[in-house]
Amino acid sequence: MSTQKISFYNLAWRWHFYAGLFVAPFMVLLALTGIIYLFKPQLDPLMYGDLLDVQPAEQTLSADQLLQRAKSAYPQGTISKYLPPVDASSSAQFVMHSAGNEVTVFVDPYRGTVLGEQDAKYNLQAIARALHGELMIGTVGDRLVELAAGWGVMLVVSGLYLWWPRGKSPAGVLWPRLNSRGRLFWRDLHVVAGFWGAAFLLVMLLSGMTWTGFWGKQYADLWNTFPAAMWNNVPQSDQQARVLNTASQQTVPWALENTPMPMSGDHAGHMNHGAMHSAPAAPTVRLQQLVELATARKVEPGYSITFPTTAEGVFTIAVFANDPRNDATLHVDQYTGKVLADVRWEHYNMVARATETGVMLHEGKMFGWVNQLIVLLICLMILLSAVSGVVIWWKRRPQGGLGVPPLRHDLPKWKTAMLVMLGLAIVFPLVGLSLVLVWVLDRLVLSRLFGQRESASLSS
Repeated sequence: MSTQKISFYNLAWRWHFYAGLFVAPFMVLLALTGIIYLFKPQLDPLMYGDLLDVQPAEQTLSADQLLQRAKSAYPQGTISKYLPPVDASSSAQFVMHSAGNEVTVFVDPYRGTVLGEQDAKYNLQAIARALHGELMIGTVGDRLVELAAGWGVMLVVSGLYLWWPRGKSPAGVLWPRLNSRGRLFWRDLHVVAGFWGAAFLLVMLLSGMTWTGFWGKQYADLWNTFPAAMWNNVPQSDQQARVLNTASQQTVPWALENTPMPMSGDHAGHMNHGAMHSAPAAPTVRLQQLVELATARKVEPGYSITFPTTAEGVFTIAVFANDPRNDATLHVDQYTGKVLADVRWEHYNMVARATETGVMLHEGKMFGWVNQLIVLLICLMILLSAVSGVVIWWKRRPQGGLGVPPLRHDLPKWKTAMLVMLGLAIVFPLVGLSLVLVWVLDRLVLSRLFGQRESASLSS
């Protein structure tokens, strides 16, 4: 190997080390929480069958009758969302704020019996989703997850460069040498799992980043657009549809997050454009009308109906479908029942379609159990790669040091790597900022604390 390649190789190794050290704990957490959320369709019936399953009868109650049953059971509660039964053996659900908590109330659609409640934010799936998206600490957690995903991309890029065989035997490169022992065995597991999972990991990282609060929002602002004419004759509020999504619940598809929330027309003329009153809503449209509207407009079962929270707000009928071609988002005037917006797959641009498809593949929903098994395999490869990487580092680190690979930039080739890093910094600004911080820390702190000791250990 030439000295130029050694210089470039060492730089790639160094940044791979830093990225891995930061990313590994996040990758383990994201993989584990992802597996939990991945199998939501199987886990929920096992854990909450008494709330979800009902015995079918000849006649169902109307949505308004079910609403009254829920209100009677929780007279102090404020209902925010209704989820009609997805099939004949499923319960109806109402999301409400009661006694300071957000709860989901399950109602038998045939008998009107309240089956029970579930904390909407602190059940297994909601916790897994909130940890996966923002570590359950809000904006700071969102930014940390975004940083980890961005550094994960760097991890894959540098890892592929380090993996490149350079004339080596395919054993230990394309498949592990199972007769090896110790650090060599863990190294083979890390390299092979990392290579075969690299493309899948990139898809998972990039599709997941579309939901992040900083990079994801900039991405949506750039690519997530609809013809302005769709909203020309609709009174618009100063809120966007993203307010309907939370860390624990998904209401509208990604493609709709940046679209304006319309206003119910009866009140829009009595206010300044874009202003939002805080007066409580008093809808005159019945809930059953909205159910019938969704049926008439062929909205796929599994949709939710979100209630207006102000006198100018709207009802939102939305389904975040497993197959994004069945996505639907309808905003309905709460007084007249007029459909103010009806956005479907055919209205999405190509980037939005690709993004929605990537998200459904990411969540394992696009192709049923086959998609689930593929994503499970990817998550297991991520876990194996992260754990084996940590083991390799632990086994090779010098006594009392971090084991940072030595940096050589005595030859011109190292500047090529700098261009790669600059490109990643431009595409992922938070990663770029953290790169500067790590570089300063590396030069001013780590090199002085561990440099001489580790150089001597690595050269011996």
